Order: sequence, then C-alpha cells, then structure tokens
Amino acid sequence: MDLSKLTTEARNKRTMNLDRMTIHEFATIMNQEDQSVPLSVANSLATIENAIDSITKHFKQGGRLFYIGAGTSGRLGVLDAVECVPTFGIEAEMVQGLIAGGPSAMTLAVEGAEDDDKLASSDLKKRALTAADVVVGIAASGRTPYVIGGLDYADSLGAATISLACNQNSEISKHAQIAIEVPVGPEILTGSTRLKAGTAQKLVLNMLSTGAMVGIGKVYKNLMVDVRPTNEKLLIRSKRIICQATNCDEATAAEVFEKADRNVKLAIVMILTNLPKKEANEQLRKADGFISKTIPE
Repeated sequence: MDLSKLTTEARNKRTMNLDRMTIHEFATIMNQEDQSVPLSVANSLATIENAIDSITKHFKQGGRLFYIGAGTSGRLGVLDAVECVPTFGIEAEMVQGLIAGGPSAMTLAVEGAEDDDKLASSDLKKRALTAADVVVGIAASGRTPYVIGGLDYADSLGAATISLACNQNSEISKHAQIAIEVPVGPEILTGSTRLKAGTAQKLVLNMLSTGAMVGIGKVYKNLMVDVRPTNEKLLIRSKRIICQATNCDEATAAEVFEKADRNVKLAIVMILTNLPKKEANEQLRKADGFISKTIPE
C-alpha cells in the first residue's frame, strides 16, 4: 500500500510550524489534537462491543487472547497483556502479547521483523494456538505484514480474529472476522503513530481486556476482586477492596483476608454470605466466579 494514502502518514495542516511554536502553543495544539481521539473511538463502539463479546465467549470456553503487532502497536499489546495478570489475577498464558522481533523489540527496533508475514504464524505456533483462542492484530497503518500473516494463520485454524487499525479501509481489516478501525487523522508530528494512533489503540485495548474480564466474573460492582496482592501497595488495596465490597471494618477485612488465604474474592464471599472458607469457595465455583451470583436475594 502507498504510504501517502494513509491518513496516519499525512501532514497535519495545524502543525506545519511545529518547530517554531512556543512550549505553550505546542502543548495547546497537542492537547487539542488528543481530544479528538476518544471521539473517534466512540464511532467504533459497535464493533468494539462485538469484539468484547467474542473474547468473553472464548474465555468462557477456556480460550486465550493473543495480541500481535509490531513497533508501538506490538508494545501496547504486550503492555495490556502483562497488566491483566496482577489486575485480574489470571495466569500469564491467558492473555499474551506478541511483538514482531520478540522480547528484545520492546526496547530496540528489530530490522525487517514487521515485514515478515511468516514470523507471526511461527510465534503463534510456538504458543500452540488453537481454534479456542482469539487473535487481535494491531497496526496503526493497517498494513503490517507481520499482523496480516498472524491473522491469516489464526483464521486457518478456526480461531477468532480481530483487527485494530487507525486508518479506514485498512488492509488488515480484510483479514479479520471483526475489524475495528479508529481513524485519528494526521499526527502533530508526521508519521509518529505513537501519538494519537497509539492513544487510540491503548483506549481500545483497555476496553477489550477489561470488558472481557468483567464478562467472566473478574469484577464485583466496579472493584478488581481478583487482584493479586504481590506487593505492599496491592496488599493494602486488597484489604480496602474487601471493606468497600462488604462495608466491613478494616479489622474484619484483615482477619477474613487471612482466613481466605489472601484471596480477595473469597474473603468477600465469606463476609457477604457468612459462610466458612470451604462452603464459600464452593458457592463461588457454582457461580462461575461471579460474586453477585453467590449472594442470597
């Protein structure tokens, strides 16, 4: 595809004198441009909803979620994947981010990796991709060969495929069952898609993972009840979540938290149902992990 036809590669008429702007002018114009991004995302909500629904259904069937991308797009996918582990208490295998060129590409550009349409299929084969899984291909330009190759390989196995591009009528949209397009227009710095395009991608990925996790019971009301207390901050947050979910005092939260083997969700159910650990755990199992379904009406 001719890069000159991509809006993400076009020159922004509002910033033609970017190098002569004062800091105030620069900050103002950048802020104004950034404000257009959520509006563009809003225009794609119907498609995003379909994507969340698909991911949720595959999670419920034991499937995994894979993000694939190159450069900034790949890094954002990896970021969203790794953040799901502490936030929702999942195993790292459940949501994975693959970047063209491998882990070293997170900090250094790997020459030619994004142009290899066979590389993503190789990466996905190493992770034993199956028809139960979902692959989300991310590319601001919408034309990255690494992403296209990965989507095609996933489709050949019967896996669900979703694309995320920041140009309309993008090439990767033709290779996905659900195509999300969030056109953000020219960047203030020509071609620097880590800016508005990257922001748009981050917003959409936030919605995909968070929405799907809500759909499988990882959230109670608006609390991250499967959070893992892996550090002091999260330990304090865990007890606070128990207090917020049950309206109990801090002492009760701390006591039941320990009785529940530091499992926030289990502690909440124990308090709300007044059941001992074993019975509360069984109630959770029967409710597929949804706290709300364990509470007597």
